[in-house]
Amino acid sequence: MSALAVVSFLAILFNSFAVSSSTTPFILLHGLNNACTHQDVKNLTAQLITHSGSPGYCVEVGNGVLSSWFTPMQKQVEIVCNKVKNMKELQNGYNIVALSQGNLISRGVIQMCDGGPRVKNYVSLAGPHAGLAAPIHCGSGGFCIFVDWLVKSAVYTKFVQAHLAISGYLRLPNDMTGYLNGCKFLPMLNNEIPSQRNLTYKSRFTSLENLVLIMFEDDLILVPKETSWFGFYPDGKFEPVLPPQKTKLYEEDWIGLKMLADSGRVKFISVGGAHIDLSFDDMLRYVVPYLKA
Repeated sequence: MSALAVVSFLAILFNSFAVSSSTTPFILLHGLNNACTHQDVKNLTAQLITHSGSPGYCVEVGNGVLSSWFTPMQKQVEIVCNKVKNMKELQNGYNIVALSQGNLISRGVIQMCDGGPRVKNYVSLAGPHAGLAAPIHCGSGGFCIFVDWLVKSAVYTKFVQAHLAISGYLRLPNDMTGYLNGCKFLPMLNNEIPSQRNLTYKSRFTSLENLVLIMFEDDLILVPKETSWFGFYPDGKFEPVLPPQKTKLYEEDWIGLKMLADSGRVKFISVGGAHIDLSFDDMLRYVVPYLKA
């Protein structure tokens, strides 16, 4: 190899290192009934890495599918919190892309993870941020019969809250007393209980550079689909769906969503498709740009 060739090779190597070392990494958190080993999650992670040029990592909770159902939400947050604190790649800050239930884990990490590295940009795909007014349909097998029994038996009891992840964010409009008194995760995450509001959660949430809330127009999994934007039903009613700006969470700014929006850091995006049915073009347009920062 000639001296000129060696110099050229070293220049390319140096430039590649400079780009990679200055690029913010991202993590991806999957949703309910999914796992980092599933092909759809692997494909999305790989596409985001390829098109953003940023290093990316799918962060798993336990064994994936079973943990997504039966590990309480607070415990899932603790697991991911400990993982991101121990990932040396994230120590200078990182971005998050989250799918469905994974968004509540993401917000838990942003708001509750003491000593964790800073999250810069957060892209939420179909996140049940204001809760679910109806449980996600599991199926008809024995496993799902058991899940349905847990939900219907008494979703806000200590036993169900301790053994079924989805119970931590079921927000039934016709049982707000049960929800506020018995639900162990979402009321805390959203600072819904006046006597228990945590200003640190608000401070950390408002430190985001960008919050990208993507709602799928044909989403039949999230009820209502507007929960992806923090929209929800009025207390005690199943209609109409309030836009986020008309909810108490926004008007009284319990977690800083209004503050973020007023400063232009919230993007309310609606895309076609069913739950997490993200098109390639929409991925390039609405997700990838926030992973390049």
